[in-house]
Amino acid sequence: MIIVCPNCSSRIQIDDAKIPASSFSVRCPKCSQTVNSSGAAPGPQKSALSVGGSPSTDPHRFERTKPAPIFETQPAAHSHEPVSAAALELARALTELLGQKGQGGEPVGRAAWSRRRVLLCLPDGRREGIARRLDESGYQVFVAADTRQAVERMRDNQLEIVLLDPDFDLVEQGAAFVTREVNILRPAQRRRLFFGLVSPSLRTLDAHAAFLNNANLIINLSDLEEAPAVLERAIRDYNELYFDFFRALNAAAL
Repeated sequence: MIIVCPNCSSRIQIDDAKIPASSFSVRCPKCSQTVNSSGAAPGPQKSALSVGGSPSTDPHRFERTKPAPIFETQPAAHSHEPVSAAALELARALTELLGQKGQGGEPVGRAAWSRRRVLLCLPDGRREGIARRLDESGYQVFVAADTRQAVERMRDNQLEIVLLDPDFDLVEQGAAFVTREVNILRPAQRRRLFFGLVSPSLRTLDAHAAFLNNANLIINLSDLEEAPAVLERAIRDYNELYFDFFRALNAAAL
């Protein structure tokens, strides 16, 4: 079991055989902070490749599982006509076709009408407000109600952003299975997916904590309502970090 210190983000390895059934506390060897644990690691910190099967991810013989649906606001919330998924896919393809490079071999920026596709894996009660804010900020939002919808959407559609809360679909270990889908991506696919974790203890935009959790972004639960602004800053930093890499591959910025 691995526990992350909320004070310094150090990872504390604990032998599974010595973990008590009830909650317990350990002292961080780096900063001496007392770290409390309930005895079970949060979903994203579990070994996603060894969690086994789940009713939400096992194949179904007689029904076609539906992926997470796109979030739709009321018609009055927008002054423009909604853009269909087919039109957005065509726009993305045209962007890649018309220019893989900018002047001087620089990666192409995103067109204003090309909406980033984000999948929200959040517990009920946190979904609609964040989905609405992201939709109003120009994102194409998919909202998963359970593990099955999340996994199907990740396999069915080329997403660019996934936001995961460790409390997502606790009954079916939703966080562990979504994390597994991210971890099994090929390197080229993983670089094109921006993976964000929602945390009740880690700091927003803590790059070190994100690295330790195999993520690109941490958003503290208290800052979740500011997700559009946090995402814009984090993705801008990500594109700047990989500027030369994207230029060498003739790839557009994320």
